[in-house]
Amino acid sequence: MTHARPLVTAISIFLISTLLVFLAAPNQAQAQENTWIQIEAHPTLNEAQTRVRAFSGAFPNVGGFRVSSGWYVISIGPFSAAAAAQELERLQQENLIPRDSYLADSRSYQQQFWPLGGTTLTQPTTTVEPTTSTELTPTEPVGQIITLPDETPGQARANENALSREEKMELQEAMQWEGFYTSAIDGSFGAGTRRAMAEYQAAMGYDTTGILTTYQRGELRAKFNEVFTNAGMENYSDPKAGISIDLPMGLVEFDGYTAPFVHFVPKGDSGVSVSLISQKGDQATLFGLYEIMQTLEIVPLTGERERKDASFVLRGNNAKINSYTYAALENGTIKGFTLVWPAGDKANMNRIIGVMMTSLLSMGDTALDDFAGTNQNEQKIDLLSGLQIRQPILSRSGFYLDATGTVLTTSEFAGTCAKLTLDDLTLADVIFTDPALGISILKPEKKLAPLGFATFANASPRLKSEVAVSGYSYEGALGAPTMTFGALADVRGLDGEVNTQRLDLVSLLGDAGGPVVNAGGTVIGMLRSTEVKDGRALPENVSFSTSANAILKILADNGIASTTSSEGGALHPVDLTARASDMTVLVRCWN
Repeated sequence: MTHARPLVTAISIFLISTLLVFLAAPNQAQAQENTWIQIEAHPTLNEAQTRVRAFSGAFPNVGGFRVSSGWYVISIGPFSAAAAAQELERLQQENLIPRDSYLADSRSYQQQFWPLGGTTLTQPTTTVEPTTSTELTPTEPVGQIITLPDETPGQARANENALSREEKMELQEAMQWEGFYTSAIDGSFGAGTRRAMAEYQAAMGYDTTGILTTYQRGELRAKFNEVFTNAGMENYSDPKAGISIDLPMGLVEFDGYTAPFVHFVPKGDSGVSVSLISQKGDQATLFGLYEIMQTLEIVPLTGERERKDASFVLRGNNAKINSYTYAALENGTIKGFTLVWPAGDKANMNRIIGVMMTSLLSMGDTALDDFAGTNQNEQKIDLLSGLQIRQPILSRSGFYLDATGTVLTTSEFAGTCAKLTLDDLTLADVIFTDPALGISILKPEKKLAPLGFATFANASPRLKSEVAVSGYSYEGALGAPTMTFGALADVRGLDGEVNTQRLDLVSLLGDAGGPVVNAGGTVIGMLRSTEVKDGRALPENVSFSTSANAILKILADNGIASTTSSEGGALHPVDLTARASDMTVLVRCWN
């Protein structure tokens, strides 16, 4: 990496600038701004891109170009020839650019690689393809790598003193971002800030003075703000939704309205999406939205939840995504957003959230119409306002064992779920599992008061007697349990298992875990999951249950109280259904 040309003296600079002005005089339009101050040149694009980012943090008008030799140059401009000469002299006197920087005509520049997507040349530009070659072009002079000269500590301190408090805080935040600073972001450069600066300088191979030079500050700032450049942060104003906010428009694109959301889908393979929230309402509407948002795929179950009187925040994360939702009630409208970001990049996501939160502005009392974007022909049961409702990975039945809400269910849930819910409302934990018996015991995170709980039969059931299973046959789609009637075919399993009962009854997957009751409504067992015996599927009317005796022993061993009763008279089917339904609960597994 060397300069493309030898050092130029002050006299040469003056002669060159005078000559450029003279040559350009016949064509004043072309002479307006086609002169650049060339400060560095590099043999590869990767090296040049790294350096130009650093310079762009210190200068607002940096450009990067490929020249005919194949090298990549970094320049400041464009200027008129006279202005370029004056700016060159000023920057050199202030030690802000290399002493051997010189003036260059834009006609010597070809393809532009910086700013990204920028075009500052009069002639057409083309895309520069990355290269990893480190071979030097023979036609270019070879010498030392040219970098911005370090200021003296005195000069660095003088330039640092000119920074505003906000600029100093940004530097502290940038050093914190890089892992060198751990104290308060207060804009006060004390011992902790100086130590962080020295550690940063050491890591970058600079003299460890503890005072960042102008170039070093620019380099640090460029790295810190690169996430915003890559995200393409732009202001988005939506009069229909009454929202103004800065969004990562380089990563998302507008996709339409479905009240109360404005949808932005990923651009390309960014994996980023945004949903703006806009609706009229009161506190009850806000609290309802708080609950509804947690049923959506874009708000994973794991994460912090915070609800206040007039706002809420939801954070969610799983193996695929991180998400952040904010909504606030003001002047009869609820405004906010959900940002969905790929997993594993929380730091960058949090910086984008910071900008979105700071820029979020409610434009008066305007909000999306309740029917904005609604298309009755495209409604789906698993969609809510165009967003996917979270679906459980497993839905089965269970039944309450006591008045506090302890539940018995199938062992299918053991060790497979990030979260377990009872009737979609209450979180629960597995406290015991016996795979041989096919049962699990669940404890709700908070005490419940179920409408009913199991009373177990304390006598062996009679062969061929009528039985019924209460269960969520269709895995919750109907919203209530279903009764399936049959008969007790045997008090043992097919291989003579004493803790298993064979039923002459057609059950579905969702019924597993439900209570098996006799005609009097007492529980004689728990329906097992559908079994495949020796690689053969059994007839559809063959089901199995774990016996009440086996269940009662497990409950006693785990210190769980149970209720038993002698078999009484048969109940009317309506009363039997009501009793069994009151104790039955929908158990769901979520990831």
